[in-house]
Amino acid sequence: MSRTLFRDANVVLPDQVRHASVLVEDGRILDVDAGTGIAADHVVECAGRYLMPGVVDDQVHFRDPGLTGKEDLSTASHACAIGGVTSFLEMPNTKPPAITEEGVRAKEALAAEKSLVNYGFYIGATPDNCEALSRVRDVPGIKIFIGSSTGNLLVDEQEALERIFAETSLPICAHCEDESTVRANAERLAGTTDISDHSRIRDEQAAMIATARATELARRHRHRFHVLHVSTAAELKYLVDANPYVTSEICLHHIEFNVDDYPRLGSRIQMNPSIKTKADNEGLWQALLDGTIQVIATDHAPHTLEEKNQPYPQSPSGLPAVENSLALMLHRVVAGRCTLPQVASWMCDAPARVWDIVGKGRIAAGYDADLVLVDLEREKTILDEEQQTKSRWSPWHGVTLTGWPTATYVAGIPVWTSEDGFRHQHRGAKLAFDHARGGFWSTPDGIGPRE
Repeated sequence: MSRTLFRDANVVLPDQVRHASVLVEDGRILDVDAGTGIAADHVVECAGRYLMPGVVDDQVHFRDPGLTGKEDLSTASHACAIGGVTSFLEMPNTKPPAITEEGVRAKEALAAEKSLVNYGFYIGATPDNCEALSRVRDVPGIKIFIGSSTGNLLVDEQEALERIFAETSLPICAHCEDESTVRANAERLAGTTDISDHSRIRDEQAAMIATARATELARRHRHRFHVLHVSTAAELKYLVDANPYVTSEICLHHIEFNVDDYPRLGSRIQMNPSIKTKADNEGLWQALLDGTIQVIATDHAPHTLEEKNQPYPQSPSGLPAVENSLALMLHRVVAGRCTLPQVASWMCDAPARVWDIVGKGRIAAGYDADLVLVDLEREKTILDEEQQTKSRWSPWHGVTLTGWPTATYVAGIPVWTSEDGFRHQHRGAKLAFDHARGGFWSTPDGIGPRE
């Protein structure tokens, strides 16, 4: 038995921040209001700092296997640790793609060898693998690319979509951009080398059509569905009807950047779905504040700078974000735009609830001790050369933020601290999923869907 006491912390709870000491035993939270003098094998002095649950990033592309020149599970999980991300859910579009149970298990085996933090892997849908999707169980869910993919991961035929929603039971998430709209726009703008045309090709209409289509399928089939990276305020009307089957998320680049930033940042902010307008930034932020959107993720998808610096449209879409995501939100807390409990909800608790992750997402007795210490007075400038991600760049290069993680704990073990660096010998664990408990709209105890 091993005990660690986090003494004199400002503890970020689901509904408040409370000064307390948190006792951890054998990797789990034993008491969220322990006495400062209680016996422990290790004591972490937290005076002046805030203790948060570890971030659960439910949308990342870590490129392993097959594309490891851009990123791999070791470099990406080190970036996670620096950024306060203690669990990630990784997308299936690797090489080979994870479209069978065997493919998912192969990625889990790689993560068991390489990852400092906890992990889960989606299984990818194809037009003809519905049987495989129906068999697999202990994964976060099914990923559908309704637009923007390669090979056989693109699923945009109605018959295939109907079958997946009707015949599978796992939660589904999707990249929602209408492929026919994107292709028509690309033909209209054929020959362009203007990076800003990326947002005209992958426009508001493409996002709206696909999101409307997918949420209608979810409602009609009564199938849990999560809209990934909502990029336009126009999509919000499909998310506001209090439907118990649909949840959604935004990614930081869709509230941090807009089309006015292309002249300054170029392909560094080239993403799918594309960056939209300042009005969309503001509309999506308000949707977070009012609960229309529940989750913040990163869609961490690195490419090398050499690839990104190619002229458009040869430049690929994608950017790295996991090591700066929490700091970007802490900076908003310091600026008075939101609160720490809100950040913990959007980045920790809500993604754990959406994907039925056991024991993650909040500081409470019985939960896993995946924790992050943050200093809201720490100021630091994001620099390309200091990035842990293998790609070694950030679209926020040169941006100074106030509020940073200073230590990250997985199962109570310090995997990274700002003073001592990484604890390389640690390995994260495969996440456990309890899909019987009802998802985001269930109570914290997992009793039934919202009516």
